[in-house]
Amino acid sequence: MIAGAAAAIILSLLAVIHIYWAAGGTIGKAAAIPSRDSKPLFAPTPFTTILVAFGLLAMAALIAIKIGWIPAPGISTFAHVGLLLMAALFLLRAIGDFRYVGFFKRHRDSRFAKLDTVVYSPLCLLIACLITVSANS
Repeated sequence: MIAGAAAAIILSLLAVIHIYWAAGGTIGKAAAIPSRDSKPLFAPTPFTTILVAFGLLAMAALIAIKIGWIPAPGISTFAHVGLLLMAALFLLRAIGDFRYVGFFKRHRDSRFAKLDTVVYSPLCLLIACLITVSANS
């Protein structure tokens, strides 16, 4: 239950950050987008940023169902499979694309790349581990 609670809280906090960015907030936004030669590789719109926020909240809700914070009888198998897929997603994010994102990226000179190495990828690995533990408890 502790692993699931930690994962749900982390995912909820990440969702709040994305909502802040979608609403026009700028603190930390530039450091959260991969770049090359000081140019962002993509420009997320407020809509796509909100979609990410809702996805994170949906993941947090599924964990909350699994650990019993939200009663939802009869979806135990769905929750288990969903959590394992979520854990795989975060593990893949931590591993990365072998270019700009993840532990095995080649481009390591941008602000994002440095933060990705010490914060973002380890956080994704932690979330994957927490979700795996909560899925199997």
